[in-house]
Amino acid sequence: MNIHEYQAKELFDRFQVPSPRGAVASTPEEAAAAAKEFAGAKLVIKAQVHAGGRGKGHFKNGFQGGVHLIESPEQAAEFASKMLNETLVTVQTGEAGRLVRKVMVAEAVDITHEYYLAILMDRATSRPVIVASTEGGMSIEDVAHNTPEKIIRQFVHPLLGLQRYEIGKLAAALGLSGDLGKQFGKLLANLYKLFIASDCSMVEINPLVTTPDGRVLALDAKFGFDDNALYRHPDIVAYRDKDEEDPREVAASEYDLNYIGLDGNIACLVNGAGLAMATMDIIKHYGGEPANFLDVGGGASKEQVTAAFKIILADPNVKGIFINIFGGIMDCNVIAEGVIAAAKETGLPIPLVVRLEGNNVEMGKATLDASGLDITSASTMADGAEKIVAAVS
Repeated sequence: MNIHEYQAKELFDRFQVPSPRGAVASTPEEAAAAAKEFAGAKLVIKAQVHAGGRGKGHFKNGFQGGVHLIESPEQAAEFASKMLNETLVTVQTGEAGRLVRKVMVAEAVDITHEYYLAILMDRATSRPVIVASTEGGMSIEDVAHNTPEKIIRQFVHPLLGLQRYEIGKLAAALGLSGDLGKQFGKLLANLYKLFIASDCSMVEINPLVTTPDGRVLALDAKFGFDDNALYRHPDIVAYRDKDEEDPREVAASEYDLNYIGLDGNIACLVNGAGLAMATMDIIKHYGGEPANFLDVGGGASKEQVTAAFKIILADPNVKGIFINIFGGIMDCNVIAEGVIAAAKETGLPIPLVVRLEGNNVEMGKATLDASGLDITSASTMADGAEKIVAAVS
């Protein structure tokens, strides 16, 4: 789950991570009121969407940029009126863009230097890793490609936690000493507490800045959370903005299905993440393009399978469906009953190839055969992939 920048600021305030003051607005009038609240300060207005590259983005109405310096409440209202309820296109949104429903008005600060700082979970070592660089304000991928020596990594023992000497190493590597080094140390220690306490998968500050008046501030932030731990954080779940998510993924989450939409035309319905990945690979191998990743889990019910089928058919790009099930915990006949129920309800307007194997497979195949539906059976995963690719070609 991701959150907006203004919500990230609320978390920063809770964990005493210093950042400029800001307020969210849904109307030009609210933006003007926020600007009045910060009277006397330099101000910036930022479009709130779940995507990076806002400053260099453009709106489909012709307005350029999702981040602007402003000088008055009147200008805050003017800029907000050009952003709100308009579609912002950035390098991360693609041409479809994202509809801006909120803006944030915040204090703008003069910057002495920009840094990059992030805490992530490193899968290779199963440890948190702090990634930092003196090259803030730009894509960390570009830094890694052009000047990899400027990326600093510090792994943290998951039981011992972040140690003072590790903070000191990072501060020295970034060239922060004296009072700036102390401020950075306190900020990083609190950021790590936030990361652990909130079950984050990622916290990225880009840029982290020093200012002419001697402050260290988190200027912009992105958060990612471990979805499997959200049951422990109802306050964070309340931050969820479903308008920023793919509606198919929202619908899937309501049935505890793991769905990610892709750009192809062959939909996949599979049980198990590993098998789902292999299914997408073999569709590519035979010249097709998968339309989604969809894992119904090891013990899906008939209702979940029916819901998954409907989500698949809601995608207008889908021209065929490949169901690939290996029944370990899963009962193949449950899959068959769900497929039949969904197919009858939707009319099954496109080719469907089904490969079943494992627990209660004979009953599942018999149920499909007795349905009278136009379903192509496959004996193996490769056979099924080849058949569905041929059917949509």
